[in-house]
Amino acid sequence: MTQHAFLYNSKISKVLRNINQVIVGKDEPATLSLVALLAGGHVLLEDVPGVGKTMLVRTLAKSLDCDFKRIQFTPDLLPSDVTGVSIYNPKELEFEFRGGPILGNIVLADEINRTSPKTQSALLEGMEENSVTVDGNTIQLKHPFFVMATQNPIEYEGTYPLPEAQLDRFLLKLKMGYPTPQEELQMLEKTSKNHPINDIEAVIDKEELITIQNEVKDVYMDQNVQRYIIDIVTGTREHRGAYLGVSPRGSIALMKAAKAYAYIHDRDYVLPDDVKYLAPFVLAHRIILTSEAKFEGITAEMIIEELLGNASIPVRKEYS
Repeated sequence: MTQHAFLYNSKISKVLRNINQVIVGKDEPATLSLVALLAGGHVLLEDVPGVGKTMLVRTLAKSLDCDFKRIQFTPDLLPSDVTGVSIYNPKELEFEFRGGPILGNIVLADEINRTSPKTQSALLEGMEENSVTVDGNTIQLKHPFFVMATQNPIEYEGTYPLPEAQLDRFLLKLKMGYPTPQEELQMLEKTSKNHPINDIEAVIDKEELITIQNEVKDVYMDQNVQRYIIDIVTGTREHRGAYLGVSPRGSIALMKAAKAYAYIHDRDYVLPDDVKYLAPFVLAHRIILTSEAKFEGITAEMIIEELLGNASIPVRKEYS
């Protein structure tokens, strides 16, 4: 890792402090969101309305001096509202492309499951390919490109559940949860006069963020830790409760997330505990359960927990 790593790590700590100023008691979602950002992945935040999903994304975006765009997904939103559209210019006698919000660096996709699958796919194509297709032309997206999508629980009326293949494109799936009474009291005190997000300032610019993402790739992962990941992922494919297990994309996602998590914690090497901690957030939404498992009340998180309990944790005196 380069000599600038500790400087950038200090700035990452400032980003986390910014989030803690705005949202009380959500250290884990804040840290994991940064993990996805530094790993070059995307985040899906699922929870009931009003628990701070959108505020978390806005605070993170405001802490980064990048081009921020917000998409409010509604049932009548069209794919062109996301990607952009070509408009005829009568003066120039030609069509001009006017880019949509997906051409930002940090994109908030609010209530992504409120819109049709066709419009969802317009965003998800960009997440997978780092480009979008408009009128037959391929347009490259900006770098860095990071999507934080929020969605309401699928039991809510008027929602379109994301297909499993599209869920697989999110590096992490997180839940916020309700605050404790004490945390909620602190929130009331903080927002009584001026919302704390108004006092947030950017601490990392675009070039620094790209450098950090490149440094994360250089974090060392021992081959035994890689085998540990493979053991867990293979277990999801063989578990009786899984109709479909985690794909190789999930293995890669867990490796990337573990490297970013180690970087945030001032290490240039990955520990098995990093993998163990991140596995439920990275892998659970990639598992499709059998009908029998659903009937028995088995969840994907329960399968991951079982596999983590059975997998042999690699042991070495040092991983550095």
